Amino acid sequence: MKRSDSATSKDLVLLCARAAIEKKANHSLIYEVGKLGAFTDFFLITSGMNERQVQAISDEIDRFAKENGLNAPRIEGYDEGRWVLIDFGSVVIHVFHDTIREFYDLETLWSDAPRLRIPEEYYTTRSGSPAASLASQ
Repeated sequence: MKRSDSATSKDLVLLCARAAIEKKANHSLIYEVGKLGAFTDFFLITSGMNERQVQAISDEIDRFAKENGLNAPRIEGYDEGRWVLIDFGSVVIHVFHDTIREFYDLETLWSDAPRLRIPEEYYTTRSGSPAASLASQ
């Protein structure tokens, strides 16, 4: 996915948010940081209650990417399960352990960035996988 293709980046970040929510990620937020001169178009910040859930969220996002023929993202911090960084280039995902997220408080750092609303149905329907959503677009 190219950084200049913001519609594609937007679709990717929303679908990654859905993948995270499928694994019961907490308080998922999307920031449109590209307009502020950041190195990427979007940040997805989300969290899990423990290391195992952080890894499960990361696994689901990685699985989604592979199933949809996307280039494999760069992933850092997976083994510790405290703060996993998943980098697709145009979209960067931070999957935090709840306590680590509170400590680093990226939300305050990027508070000037516009937020992208995650559709309500991502939270209310847990049937249908993110991959199925991509195929229907």
